[in-house]
Amino acid sequence: MSKVSLNTSLDEAIIRYLEFCEIDRNLSQNTIKMYDFYLHDFVDWAKSQLGKAHLTLGDLNIELVKKYRVNLNRRISHKTNQEFKRSTQNVFLIALRAFLKYLVIEEGLEIMPPEQIILGKSDERIPKVLNEEQLDRLLNVQNLNKLSGVRDKAILEVLFSTGLRVSELIYLNIDDININSGEFTVIGKGRKVRTVYLSPGAQSWLKRYLATRQDNFKPLFIRYSGKRMKSQDFEGESLRLTPRSVQRLVKKYTVRAGVSVDATPHTFRHTYATGLLKEGADLRSVQELLGHSNVSTTQIYTHVTNRQLKETHRKYHKDMGDETSEGVAVQDSVSSLI
Repeated sequence: MSKVSLNTSLDEAIIRYLEFCEIDRNLSQNTIKMYDFYLHDFVDWAKSQLGKAHLTLGDLNIELVKKYRVNLNRRISHKTNQEFKRSTQNVFLIALRAFLKYLVIEEGLEIMPPEQIILGKSDERIPKVLNEEQLDRLLNVQNLNKLSGVRDKAILEVLFSTGLRVSELIYLNIDDININSGEFTVIGKGRKVRTVYLSPGAQSWLKRYLATRQDNFKPLFIRYSGKRMKSQDFEGESLRLTPRSVQRLVKKYTVRAGVSVDATPHTFRHTYATGLLKEGADLRSVQELLGHSNVSTTQIYTHVTNRQLKETHRKYHKDMGDETSEGVAVQDSVSSLI
C-alpha cells in the first residue's frame, strides 16, 4: 500500500488510520467506532464549511481547525439541550490530534503538527458517589420474588464490589467467573487486562442468581423481557443485556430507593474507587483495580476524599482549639490564686 500524500482523500486516510488502530494498536471495536464518529464529524463539518463534496489531506490546516473549535464551542447537545462542555469538545479534538499524529509519524506526511491543536482547560469534574446509607437503600429495593429482581441484585452487588464499567459487565460470560475464588480477569479499555475481586456479598448473590438459571447460555446476565430470542441462537447472545438496559435498571432502583443522587452504573464505579481510597488504598493500587492507563485519571477521586480529609482536619483543630481554651481558662484560675 502506497504512502499517503496531501492529495489523498481525507476519507481514505481516515480508513487507513482506523485500520492502523485495529491492527497495530489493537484498540477495541468500540474505541475504533468512536474515533470513526469523531473524525467524520469533523469531515462533514469541513465539507460544509469549505463547500466541497470531497476533501484531501491538503485541506487540513490550523485555520480550519480553529473554526471547528469555535463550532464545537457553540454546539448545543441534543441530550441536555445545553452547550457542549469543554471536556466533550476536547474528546472531538483529541481524536483529530491522534489522527494527525498518525499521519506525521506513521505516514511521514508533512502536515500541520498535531501539537498545534491545543485542548481547552476542562471544568473540574467531581464524580458522583453514594454514601453508605444511599448505597444500602439502593441495594435493597429489588423484588427478590422475581427472577429479574434476583438478577438485578446480583448486578448491583457485582458493580459495587468490582468497579466494572457497564461495557465490561455486560460482556461477561458465565465461564469467565470463578465464584468460589472470588476473582476473575476482565479486558477493559485499550484491551487492558486486569484482575477484579468479588465481595462475599457479590459471590453469594451471583450464586443465588445462577441457581435460578435453567439454561446453558453463555452470557452471565440475560434479559427476561423484550424482543423474542433469535432463532438458531443456541448460546443466548440475543438475550445478553445491553448497556442501556443496565442503565435503565439502575435508574429504576434509584427512584424506588428515593436516592437523591442521579445514579448510573458508573456511579457504582465512582463509589467503589472513593471507598478504596477512604480505606487507605494507595493511588497506584486503585489505578490497577480500575484499569486506568494513567494515574492522573484516577486522581479525580482524590477530590472526594480530600473533602473528607478537610472535614477531619477542621474537626481536629476545633477540638484542639477547645482544649487550648480550657487550658487557658485553667491557667488563668491558677494565676488568680497565686
